[in-house]
Amino acid sequence: MASGGYGRGGRGAALLQALNTPVRKPGQEDNGVQVTNGKPVSTPVGRGAYLANLLQASKQTEAPSQPKVGGYGDAEAAIAMMGRGMPQPQPPIPSTGRGVLQQQPQQPPPGQPPPARAMGRGMAALAFLKEGTSQPSAEQPPAPSPHRPHHTPSPPQERMTPSPPERRTPPTPPSGGMATMSLEEKDRRVVHMSGTQGKPMPLSANYIRVICRNDAVYQYAVSFNPEIDSRNLRYKLVAEHKDDIIGQTMAFDGAILYLPKRLDLETVMRSTRITDGAEITIRVKLVKVLPPQSCVQLYNVIFRRIMNILSMVPVGRHNYDPRHPAQIPQHRLEVWPGYITAINEHEGGLLLLADVSHRVLRTETVLDVIGRIIQANRRGFQEDCIKAIVGVTVLTRYNNKTYRVDDIAWDKNPRSTFTATSTGEPMTFVEYYKKNHNKQIEDFEQPLLIHRPKKREQGANRLEVICLIPEFSYMTGLTDEIRSDFRVMKDIASHTRVTPEQRVNSMRKFIDNVNTTDRARQQLEQWGLELQKDTIELQGRLFPQEKILYKERSEPSGNQADWGRSATQEKCILGVELKVWMVVFTHRDQKRASDYIDQTRRVAGPMGINVQDPQRVQLNDDRTDTFLTAIRANMNPRVQMVVVIFPTSRDDRYNAIKKLCCVECPVPSQVIISKTIGNPSKLRSVTQKITLQINCKLGGELWAVEMPMKTAMIVGIDVYHDSPRGSRSVAGFVASMSKSATRWYSRTCIQGPGEELISGLKMCLIEAIKKYHSVNHGLPDRIFVFRDGVGDGQLPTVAGYEVEQLSDCFYHFGEAYQPRLSVIIVQKRINTRIFARVQSQGRTFLDNPPPGTVMDHTITRRDWYDFFLVSQHVRQGTVSPTHYVVVHDGSGLKPDQMQRLAYKLTHMYYNWPGTVRVPAPCQYAHKLAYLVGQNIRKDAAIELSDRLFYL
Repeated sequence: MASGGYGRGGRGAALLQALNTPVRKPGQEDNGVQVTNGKPVSTPVGRGAYLANLLQASKQTEAPSQPKVGGYGDAEAAIAMMGRGMPQPQPPIPSTGRGVLQQQPQQPPPGQPPPARAMGRGMAALAFLKEGTSQPSAEQPPAPSPHRPHHTPSPPQERMTPSPPERRTPPTPPSGGMATMSLEEKDRRVVHMSGTQGKPMPLSANYIRVICRNDAVYQYAVSFNPEIDSRNLRYKLVAEHKDDIIGQTMAFDGAILYLPKRLDLETVMRSTRITDGAEITIRVKLVKVLPPQSCVQLYNVIFRRIMNILSMVPVGRHNYDPRHPAQIPQHRLEVWPGYITAINEHEGGLLLLADVSHRVLRTETVLDVIGRIIQANRRGFQEDCIKAIVGVTVLTRYNNKTYRVDDIAWDKNPRSTFTATSTGEPMTFVEYYKKNHNKQIEDFEQPLLIHRPKKREQGANRLEVICLIPEFSYMTGLTDEIRSDFRVMKDIASHTRVTPEQRVNSMRKFIDNVNTTDRARQQLEQWGLELQKDTIELQGRLFPQEKILYKERSEPSGNQADWGRSATQEKCILGVELKVWMVVFTHRDQKRASDYIDQTRRVAGPMGINVQDPQRVQLNDDRTDTFLTAIRANMNPRVQMVVVIFPTSRDDRYNAIKKLCCVECPVPSQVIISKTIGNPSKLRSVTQKITLQINCKLGGELWAVEMPMKTAMIVGIDVYHDSPRGSRSVAGFVASMSKSATRWYSRTCIQGPGEELISGLKMCLIEAIKKYHSVNHGLPDRIFVFRDGVGDGQLPTVAGYEVEQLSDCFYHFGEAYQPRLSVIIVQKRINTRIFARVQSQGRTFLDNPPPGTVMDHTITRRDWYDFFLVSQHVRQGTVSPTHYVVVHDGSGLKPDQMQRLAYKLTHMYYNWPGTVRVPAPCQYAHKLAYLVGQNIRKDAAIELSDRLFYL
């Protein structure tokens, strides 16, 4: 029976067609049935069989030289016509779909092709795929389709017929050239997006050009028979053939082998395993022929070897020199000098990033910290120790390795035992450290520190935890207490803040050290690499200064992009009158509070802000409950602002006040430390800054810059990761609500374990568009999303999945609403440094580039649309540029316009009268996420969403 094309063509269609078939007399042939030797042969009714039938019909009716027209090829046409209920023409190809009784065909008469054996939809589809790769017929070559690569499938009858008894000529193997083409990696397209506006500026950067002498690097897959589990043993067995087959230069990780020379397509080697004398067969198969510029991972491994040759010690991600530390004994600190190195493929070719790095180490051990905490608090010392130690990174000097402390084992001590992996016998930690590191433990009652290695750190041993001795573990990094000490930071900065000239001289010294050390230079020469002797020279651009717009006049931002003086003398764009507000203080700070209030009323007038006398609330003590009770007692719906003066800085008290004012009783709040307003000579400048901040929290607007796009919405996103307390993250979302980007709508979304952050961001974007419509009575036609807190590994995810998810939000406002969306990743934690080449007195020296310097070629990414922008001015050290990666651009803006927009937004952060490193919405989102994640730990009230309450 022939299928009539009902539904999927399964058993239902077969039954229906059988009922409709007229009664046929014996021996009578029907048009829809093939008779072979008097027996009918089943016809295809499955989807896959139908696909093959349709292809055969098209070949029989199509002229050999007739070109195909339209948008469908064979497969596309078949799929397009396979709708449910469509009449399906069925040329008779015997086959059996699902649900039809299979009948074995008889042998065909001489001279006729044998019938195809029965097959279901899967077999028929598979046969179609094979047909697409079959050899072209020399007799009737069909015309190629203009919509897909030319191929000529063989007829289905021939493909599905069992092999005839005569011998067939085997297919011709591919030529050597074709085999090489399949191995060689094709060059990727270089993304080049450069602007032209601005003043040309000679620049340099901390990149060194790497010259590749070799033509290619060859990648091989290595297999062992029988299998070898030990990675070290695999390396030894392969290294045995360095002299005869492989050569002295190789890089092998246990599975993939890189060589600078080409072997055969498959090379077989044999070695003997030393442990049992078994013969091991090693097969080395050529997988890829790589261009030398693309072997970035290999070259970074080579540079790790070079750093080891130069006696540099890896601490964390970078390498340092423990032989020449800079001592700061008055603060029990020392600074290790070091280098950051990374080879990558950039728009300008293969470049080595090299930079100076410093590691601040504390000369006190974890045991010293525990002892100091116990002396201060003998009852709750365990909780204080966990706060001070868990989550920090410690250095063990006996092996110069760093570990993150994940827990403290109070129930264990150095006399506790563990099972030694080498002997399988129990051993105490005292014995282990004496035997393996020649270290004698002095304190036998100290607890142990627990480090849980990540999977990539476990290696072959699969260690669950690593126990460390506090006596041998040195604290690294700086605590908040140290950072708040101006004298300590000043002494550290004398060693770590390096000028551009000093930084480049250090890099030249590093290059010279590599080139003059024989073993280090040989590592490069073996792979055909060579370092240029100086940093790269570039040509950048400098944007013109932006005009800062106030209520009555405007002025340029200045060479240093700082307008702090004019911000306190000019009237702000929108000053909110402060009528009802309260000031809460203790009786000890009564005079300071009174002086602050009087100064506020004096300085607010010139800035265009009218301030009335506040309600003064004096407290008898400084307990947290006293502050909270007083605020609740005096709170009413008319209160615009709550100012709290703390006698000292305490996190728990600050968190309680912010939680009360941001969640329980939504009202903007300002916390001031008494010491800040205690110096009469600085009271005026401090009060001016506080007054501007309060005006922002009330919904005021301080200044603006010229924004060319009047119907665009600018979004900033940043993420706060609460790693010490768990895996919860808080995303801050800030969106502009005005044409000049001076008013902002702010929301947060809290991400729990296993939740996708994009789900909360979609809701924030929908609410922001609704708010924009209610404020402006229209929808934005362009949306720019500046996303902070995204690493290089997450760029493809943001560019693909997250952009698609954000675009889905627009359907909530009608199918016709399709704004132009652009997503820009903002990266500020980068190692790139840009220097200005300045000519003076006949010589060239390096200095920090001025704000507005942009670099958009040579050192940018090869595969991304990106640029570097220096937006801020620094008075010490070397300025750090900000890296912008445009992962999705639907705005239609030129590179100049996108760069200029990013630079304009760095002027709009109201907490600082100058430019900042990142666009203002990103900085606002950072402040918001930090406040919610660190202090209030809940979503702020919706009543505060249209004000900058988090500054």
